[in-house]
Amino acid sequence: MTKSIKQRSVQIQQFVVTAAQMSQIEGRMFAAGMPVAALMEKVAGRITQRLIDLYPLDCFPQVGILVGPGHNGGDALVVARELHLRGYRVICYQPIDKLKELTDCHARYAASLGIPTTAQVADLQDCDLIVDGLFGFGLTRSIEGELAAAIQQINQGKGAIVSIDLPSGLHTDTGAALGTAICADYTFCLGLWKRAFLQDAALAYTGTAELIDFGLPLADIYAILGDVPALQRILPAAALAALPLPRPAVTHKYKQGHLLLIAGSRRYSGAALLAGLAARASGVGMLSIAVPEALKPILVAQLPDALIIGCPEDETGAIAHLPEEINLSQYQTIACGPGLTPEARSIVSHLLNQEVPLLLDADGLNILSGLGATATLQERLVPTVLTPHWGEFKRLFPEIAETHSGDSIAAVQAAAQASGAIVLLKGARTAIGNPAGQVWLNPDSTPALARGGSGDVLTGLMGGLLAQGRMGEAAIEAIAVSAAWWHAQAGIWSARDRTELGVDPVTLAQSLSPTLQHWQQHWQKNY
Repeated sequence: MTKSIKQRSVQIQQFVVTAAQMSQIEGRMFAAGMPVAALMEKVAGRITQRLIDLYPLDCFPQVGILVGPGHNGGDALVVARELHLRGYRVICYQPIDKLKELTDCHARYAASLGIPTTAQVADLQDCDLIVDGLFGFGLTRSIEGELAAAIQQINQGKGAIVSIDLPSGLHTDTGAALGTAICADYTFCLGLWKRAFLQDAALAYTGTAELIDFGLPLADIYAILGDVPALQRILPAAALAALPLPRPAVTHKYKQGHLLLIAGSRRYSGAALLAGLAARASGVGMLSIAVPEALKPILVAQLPDALIIGCPEDETGAIAHLPEEINLSQYQTIACGPGLTPEARSIVSHLLNQEVPLLLDADGLNILSGLGATATLQERLVPTVLTPHWGEFKRLFPEIAETHSGDSIAAVQAAAQASGAIVLLKGARTAIGNPAGQVWLNPDSTPALARGGSGDVLTGLMGGLLAQGRMGEAAIEAIAVSAAWWHAQAGIWSARDRTELGVDPVTLAQSLSPTLQHWQQHWQKNY
């Protein structure tokens, strides 16, 4: 693969589109003279080759093709024809009689080749592979009645299921199932990534997802999405570029950032340690950790390189207040929240009034929600980063959460714009929004991170990176994006040898450094 092809392959992966935007981009291409029939042949040819690669004839000899009325059905029929010509035993299931003109042409030609067509879903029961071409992007109506029952029967069958563009029945933008939907083992997303693939709701249906690049002109993409697209998938190149590497040849610890981490309580003593371990792995030059006095010996023993600040405790074991000798202005970033407990309300209130970049997580967020998150954040003159999961997000931004309950991308976008903060909504597909309305979406993660303490590791890692930031305030969101990507990749890396059950947060923190080393070497070697 030549360098220019590799560069396009990487570049095309970043874009994320709505159904309307995809229609507009394709419309420009058709208006410029690209024949629809020629594009259908090209796309279906690439799908066919990938099917042959993944599902070889000797293992998957009998194939059922689900044919819809539109051009998605046309793609499926071309695939049916090509698989038939390569020796597969193909049967087409066509539940809707009326087809678009081009799709109908392919249906008639498939019939002339002797490819059988049925309206009975039971005729697919012996198929080794099902190719779903019922509906592509843009579906908005709910699937009901006999077709819904047929989809449910297909989902219960023995054959592997591959969807073309999007599993039939999913909303392109929200990823929600419209009544019912195909549960695919594999999905070939065509042209550009649709928003559904970056929504948690769709993950139960899409299976393994792969982008089929069929050559959409970049000029047409930028014409619709703009020079700086509002939605972007996080790619390794961008994530690595925002990290504070390489370091200058001549430097010292005070030039590599100073993070103050405020965390922990008698009840949640481990949170401060986990965040501290991750902050250390970030490479931050100086790390100070403020904890209740009773936790100081534990932290000193585990993190001898950090400056451990013992704080007065209240009767619950929470930090009562910060020592008077702490000068908050000496820190490049303050990260606050893991294990803090709601009793530390005065700590968070005080920090919100300081002109220091602030990262809030866990109880830091819960306290902020009680102070009125949007109004409070609007008054801050320096950057704030919030890292809620959906439950915390609903407490922080209740009206936005209700309005966009089925669309995490829109919810993050609205919350960041309303509050002026950078908002990172944690989930299977983490979304990060900035006040300008841009959203970055992490396409890769692992359920191995669904453990108590994983979020503390993210807080420490991100805090350490933010403290080292050499790119100015405008790029703080880029550093937050890098931290989210690095954290997820460490989870994926750890799960390879330990399974998804074996990635405890200590292991996760210890995997941060080898994960980054692996990616640096991979990217330098291949790109």
